[in-house]
Order: sequence, then structure tokens, then C-alpha cells
Amino acid sequence: MTEQQLENTLHSAIEHAAPDRLDAILSRCGAQEQAPASPSGKKRSRRFVPWLIAACLALLVVGGVSLQQATAVASVISLDVNPSFELRISSSEKVLSCSALNADAQAVLGDMDLKGTQLDVAVNAIIGSLVQNGYLDSISSAILISVEDNDTQRASRLQADLTSQVDTALQNASANASILSQTFTQDAGLETQAQQNNISVGKAALIQSILALNSSLSFDDLAALSVEELQQLQEAGAPGLPIGREQAAYAAQEYAGVLEVSAITWEVDPELDESPAHYEVELYTQFGEFEYMVDAYTGEVLGGPSGVLESSGGATTTPSTGRPSSASGISAEAAKSAALAAAGLTESQVSALTVKGDYDDGRLEYDVAFWYNSTEYEFEIDGTSGTVLKQEQEAHASAPSGNLIASEAARDAALAHAGLSLSDIRDLDIEADLDERIPSYSVEFKSGSMEYEYKINASTGEILSVEQDYDD
Repeated sequence: MTEQQLENTLHSAIEHAAPDRLDAILSRCGAQEQAPASPSGKKRSRRFVPWLIAACLALLVVGGVSLQQATAVASVISLDVNPSFELRISSSEKVLSCSALNADAQAVLGDMDLKGTQLDVAVNAIIGSLVQNGYLDSISSAILISVEDNDTQRASRLQADLTSQVDTALQNASANASILSQTFTQDAGLETQAQQNNISVGKAALIQSILALNSSLSFDDLAALSVEELQQLQEAGAPGLPIGREQAAYAAQEYAGVLEVSAITWEVDPELDESPAHYEVELYTQFGEFEYMVDAYTGEVLGGPSGVLESSGGATTTPSTGRPSSASGISAEAAKSAALAAAGLTESQVSALTVKGDYDDGRLEYDVAFWYNSTEYEFEIDGTSGTVLKQEQEAHASAPSGNLIASEAARDAALAHAGLSLSDIRDLDIEADLDERIPSYSVEFKSGSMEYEYKINASTGEILSVEQDYDD
């Protein structure tokens, strides 16, 4: 091949390799059309041209490789709690895509667009939103960090870096969750199972490790469990399939007799690595808070009060607080009379009288508070016998000035402002703060997914402040 033929061949190769980049690359190399004349008037040799074109071709190839590396997926990072996220990143740790793998994860991401951000920024944003949405506030909560990468050294480095970043983020947020982490190479079978169950490949890898302990378990059944449950199940040796959080909550509600009651909320913590393996269930009802222990494999309730409706008098409530009165014990009116008798006073002599019934470890108790002149009284009355369990009184410099509204009036003012009725709310709490410069009532309650806190002027009924937030 002649020199001219070589030059033409290389030039053609460059044009066909990337015609849209050719001009830019050649401009970096210098113009090629006209070779300057030598001092003797003769043109310079054209022997350098093939080398120049080869150099430009090399620049083109390097530029193409760099572009490919910047957009190629080097690692896949999974973050799993119950919400599951998958981040695909480049070798420079830039996020190429961030996917929410279930509805909970979509809610956590909200309108955040993490594509194009650095990995550490994206992970901190996700952890912050998980904490804000209450997924990592339990001591037994767990988050699984998974790194899928065929480069084992890079995978190990990312695993260590991410674990450190998440640990710092959790400490800054005062969250108590534990951190699990793992690395693995690409596995087409795992990816298929993950896609079929709408979970991350990292969670699928954790499930595979449990199946290695007990092959009789089902991948699909295990996929429905949280990372927290999977972690504890693995530590326990995977003896069987636990019933799950929702079934444990159902068992507790059935045992308590509150399945037909509205506005029941619950919180469940798995304890699968304890003996016996169980779920701790807390029920939040208009009758109080109740704790249950439910066997993790049979669903049997091992501890907790039964028949809550019967013991609370068929869900009747006191007019002033919405708390329970008791058919099997004393009424709120009787608790009030017991407190007044212990103070040696009558109802007409006191002001700011409040009565609140609640359950403490299944036992009904009443808190009775009132003022007499400049002295504030607080009583704790046994809901079964009417016995005074505790009595406190505090003398203030002066009595609250002016005519004070009753606590029921403060409650009604708050409910009217919120557009709610007494039957719409739960966990009503009224406190009298009459020794302040402006005597007031603090009225707190919950309705649906919201919680409310009002400060009401005790003299005029005027609303002094309102706070409203989501009930976590």
C-alpha cells in the first residue's frame, strides 16, 4: 500500500468511526489541508500525515471509551428496609438511575430526582427521607445495603464506604436502626426472581442465603417479609416461616376484641431471634394502649389483656375527655368524687376540673386534676376500687384571675376549629396551665393520620395557638 493509499484509508476510517466528532477532533490536531512551505520553497514531506491522522484516531477512540465509561453501569446498589430502592451507578459513582421498587419506596422518594447526583448525596437523601417517614426509628429496625459488582475490589470498597455513610446519617438523625451489608456478583437468576417479586436483587440475595438454611421455605413467601424479619430469621437458623407483622397485629386485635372498632392503629416489632420467637404488638385504641406478645409461628397470643371492649364498659367515654368509663369498675364520675372527697372539697368550690381515664398494663386508672383558689391538685384513682393511688398538690403565688371556662368548653373550641366531633377523635388529652400569665388549656388529640395540639385561653375560650402534624 502506498503512502497516499494509507492516508486515504485512515482518513476514511476516522470519518466512518464518528463523523459527528471528526471536525472537533481534527481542530484539536490542527488544519490538514495545506502543508506550509519550507524556507527553500519546497513543500514539507507528507510522511508525517499518517502519524497525525493516527494520533487523531487515537484521540477519537479514547474519547469514545471515556464517554462509554461515563454512561456504563459499573455497580448496582440496593437499599432495603421495607421500601426497596435500586441505584445504578457509573465507575465515577454518579447515579445513572434510581428506581423505587415498591409503593412504599415511591412514597419515600416523592418528587426527588436523584439521577445525575453523586452516590453519597443520593444515599443521604434516601436515608433522610426514610427516617422522616418513620421507617428507621425502631431499635429493631434494619437496613440492608447490597453491592452488585463483578469487580470484587470495587464492591468491597463501596460496601465499606456506604456502610460508613449510612451509619453517620443514622447517628445524625438519632435513628436506632442496625445496618446489614453484602456484596455479590451479577446473577441473572437472582435478577429474574427479584423482578417477579418487585424486590431488589440485594433482598433476593438475602433470601437465597435463608433458603440455603431451610430449602422447604418459599422464595415468594420470604419476599413478603421485611429486611428486619429476614435478618432475625437468618440468625435463628430459619426454622420455619413466621406469620408476618400484619397477621400478628390481626391476632392481637382479635384477642383484644377490637376488630370491629374503628380508628385502631398498631405497631409491631419482630423478635424472631428470641425464645420463644414472637412479635411484640402495641395496639392504640380510644380505650388506651395495650401490649401483646404473639407467637411468631403459630399466631397464638402469649400475653396481653383480652376483652378490651367488655372491660371498658362497651366503649363508652367520659364527656370531658373521650376516655373510657368502666362497667366492671368505677365510672369517671365516681373517680371525680373520690378525688374531691380526698381533698375535702366540693365540685362547686373548684375550677379547671379534668378527669381522664386510661389503661396502664391493662388496669383502668383515672387522672383527676383541679384548682382550689391558688392550689393545684392532681389525683391518680384506681379504676376498679376507687382508691387514691397518688395525690399531689402545688401552691402557687396567686389564683388564676377571672372567670375560667370549663375544660369541656376548651375541648369543644378545639374540635370546632378542627371541624371534628368527639366521635372522630382518639387519645384526647386536656391539661390546665392556669399559673401562666395567660391561663390556658392544652388540648391534644388524634384523628385519622393527623395529630392536633391546641392552646386555648382559659378565660375567653380564644384559640392562642394550633399545631397540626402527621401522626407517626
